[in-house]
Amino acid sequence: MTTTSSRSSIPTTAPADAWPGLDRVPTGPRTAVSAAVARRLFLAALGRLPVTVHLEVAASVGLGGPVMTVHRPDELFARLGRDGLIGFGEAYLTGAWDAEDLTAFLTVLAADVSTLVPAPLQKLRRLVLRGRPRAHRTTKDHTRELIAHHYDLSNDLFRLFLDESLTYSSAWFDGDQQGDLHAAQLRKIDRLLDSAGVGPGTRVLEIGTGWGELAIRAAARGATVRSVTLSVEQQALARERVASAGHADRVQIDLCDYRDVAGTYDAVLSVEMIEAVGHEYWTTYVRTLDRVLAPGGRAGIQAILMPHDRMLATRGSYTWINKYIFPGGFLPSAQVIDEITSRHTTLRVTDRLAFGPDYAETLRRWDEAFLGRREEVLALGFDETFLRMWHFYLSYSRAGFDAGYLDVQQLTLARGA
Repeated sequence: MTTTSSRSSIPTTAPADAWPGLDRVPTGPRTAVSAAVARRLFLAALGRLPVTVHLEVAASVGLGGPVMTVHRPDELFARLGRDGLIGFGEAYLTGAWDAEDLTAFLTVLAADVSTLVPAPLQKLRRLVLRGRPRAHRTTKDHTRELIAHHYDLSNDLFRLFLDESLTYSSAWFDGDQQGDLHAAQLRKIDRLLDSAGVGPGTRVLEIGTGWGELAIRAAARGATVRSVTLSVEQQALARERVASAGHADRVQIDLCDYRDVAGTYDAVLSVEMIEAVGHEYWTTYVRTLDRVLAPGGRAGIQAILMPHDRMLATRGSYTWINKYIFPGGFLPSAQVIDEITSRHTTLRVTDRLAFGPDYAETLRRWDEAFLGRREEVLALGFDETFLRMWHFYLSYSRAGFDAGYLDVQQLTLARGA
C-alpha cells in the first residue's frame, strides 16, 4: 500500500496541552552541537541507502528509492540530535518531514538498523540519549497505568480498524496473503488452542484477555476459561462479547496481574503479552506459566521477537514506541525465551511456528482500514497529530517485519523429560 500525505494535512506543530513537548523545538548551545552531529550522521547514513531524501530546495540525498521530504530541516536535526530516534519520530508527528510511502521508507532503514549509526558511536548511546523513566518499569505499582495508556484508549477506536473478532495480534494466513483477515485471525487462535490441547473439560488460563475472542473459542470447545487482564476497557467489552456468544457460564474475566494468579490449569495461553511485561520480568512471567500449569499440561504463547544481538544492544533503551505507544514494553528474542525457560523453569519449547510476513500483512490491513476511517477517528475526539502517530506506529511496526528484522512465533511449551 502506498500512502501519500497531502501537504495541507501536515501539522506545523502539535497542541501543547495534548502533546507536551511537541510544540517546542529544542534550542540552545547543546542542541546546536548535537544537531550538527546529527545532520552529518544522517547524511552519511542515508546517502548510502536506496532512498531519496529531499532535504533542501535543490538538494537530495540517497541512492534512489522511497522518498522522504524534509520540510523543516533545522527542526528535524534539532530533534534527532537531542533525542535520537524518538526525535526522528517526533519530527514526523509535527510534520517536519514526510514520506510518500512511509512503510517503504522505514523498511529500508529497518533493514540496515544495526549499521545506521557507526559502531563506535553506538557504544555511547546510553551516555547521550535519555534512559527509560522509572515510571515505565512494569512493577505491580505501575503496570495497570502502563497498560491503560494503550489498551484503554477507546474500544470504539480499535473497532474501526480491527476485524470483527477484535483480535489485536498477528493473523496467520497460512500461505495465502490475499486471504480474509477474519478467517486468518481465527486460524491463528485455533492453532494455539490445538497446540495446548484445549478441548472439552480443559481448564484454561489466558494471560492477556484482549477483547475475548480466544476465550470465546476455547469455551466453544467445552473448556472452562479464566482470563486475566489489566485493561478496564477490554474487560468490560470482552465480558459483553462472551455473554453475547452464550459462554458466560464457562468464562471468567478478571482484572488481575499475571503475577497474582493462583490455581492450576491444564492449558495456559498468552498472545503477545511477554513483550508487555518488560525484560526485567521475563523470568517472573515464565515462572508463572510453570507454577500454574498442571502435570501433563501445555502452554501456548505467541510472541513478537527481535534478533538476539539487537535485543542485548538495546535492552534498557527508551524508544519512540515506549514513549508514545507501549510504555514499559520490550521485545524478547527466541534465544532468550529458550534460555530463561531452560534456566528458571521445568518447561521447554517443544514446537514453534514462525510467520513474520503474516504480521506485515496484518499491519498493512490495519493501517489501510485506519486511514480509511479518518473522519470517524477524529469524531471520537482524536486529532491530526494522533492520526500521524498511529500511522507512524503501524508503518514502523510493519517495516520491521517487511525487513525481516522482526518475527512473530507461536511457541508450545511443555515440561521436559
